Amino acid sequence: MTFSYKVRTPKGAILEGTIEANDQRIAVERLRAQKYIVLEINQHQENALTQFLKSLNPFKPKAKSKDIVIFSRQLSVMINAGVPIVQALSIIEEQITNPYFKKVVAQIREDIEGGTSIADALAKFPDCFDSLYVNMARAGELGGILDVILERLSAYLEASEELKSKVKGAMVYPIVVVVIAIGVTAFLLVFVIPAFKDVFSSFGQDLPLPTQIIVNLSDFLKENIFTLIAGIAIVVFGFRMFAKSEYGRKKVEPFLLKIPVLGNVLIKSATARFTRTFGTLVKSGVPILQAMETVAKTSGNWAVEQAVLKARESIREGEKIADPIAASGVFPPMVNQMIKVGEETGNLDTMLTKIADFYDTEVDAAVKALTSMIEPMIIVFLGVVVGGIVIAMYLPIFSMGQMVSKAGG
Repeated sequence: MTFSYKVRTPKGAILEGTIEANDQRIAVERLRAQKYIVLEINQHQENALTQFLKSLNPFKPKAKSKDIVIFSRQLSVMINAGVPIVQALSIIEEQITNPYFKKVVAQIREDIEGGTSIADALAKFPDCFDSLYVNMARAGELGGILDVILERLSAYLEASEELKSKVKGAMVYPIVVVVIAIGVTAFLLVFVIPAFKDVFSSFGQDLPLPTQIIVNLSDFLKENIFTLIAGIAIVVFGFRMFAKSEYGRKKVEPFLLKIPVLGNVLIKSATARFTRTFGTLVKSGVPILQAMETVAKTSGNWAVEQAVLKARESIREGEKIADPIAASGVFPPMVNQMIKVGEETGNLDTMLTKIADFYDTEVDAAVKALTSMIEPMIIVFLGVVVGGIVIAMYLPIFSMGQMVSKAGG
């Protein structure tokens, strides 16, 4: 959760800002630990519309995943070499080229200089450091192994980004081709067909049914092109708003998992993300219940999130991890069995990492299968649409040719 606060510093200055915490009590404790007098604190929540509009802003400053990875690796190396954390952050700050991230690191350094813990300083920037990052940093800070944790975070972020790019790559190709196909079709209907229509009108005869349908469609598109574009934009906007809402996620994301081939890619991707995230947290010393809460938040799918949260509640009541995970029915049976073996042998983190590596490979195969299936479908779609328009436009010419032949005969 994010809380907005207003505090008075020991020197009497008034500060306002936000802080990440599991509940308000913890947020207040963290602020008091910095010698602040809490004047006001409230849960900070932006409505879905505000969040969506912010996400649409192409000029919104942000840090790239690559920036976070490099930052983590550099900080890990310096801490391991014995460089004090504040000095290490100053050195890294000078090397950062992203203006926004440079300011973020500068603020983190100032907060740590002022007595804030590293994890709490990072938590103030959730757009750069998510709950997974903050929780792992806190575990590393408490355990005195922050350099090791940061190195693991770097490896995790790189693997996670690679997995994400694979899935996005599978989606981008067909979407781009379909958009181009629709654009070409619209161009033909709006600019090319009207020229044929003028020629056909000089024939003085009724047009064949396929040709008449294409001509009518062209007229409709010319008259309503801007209305259609606005309508499509509204539908896309509305769907994205719906899909981001709690109710929309509950309906849309489980449905996506059931789509043939695509659902297979998403399930394997979610499994790889779940096991890698969970394994990284467990290996870093984050308590199981806290780790599962973080894993649920970063799962990326409502069905997976609910399955993990239900499993977390069962574990809280004394069950083993494998049993509630298996009962959820979301993950493949192999995952359940390997988690069970990991629990029994005391090598849960190692087993989770092996599962993640395996499903990374499976995602590769599933993406290739999806792409190979979509390519011929798109080619057929283009052939039918463009070929159908061309044939429809030439039908009147064929008809005229037949009439001239009969007249000559």
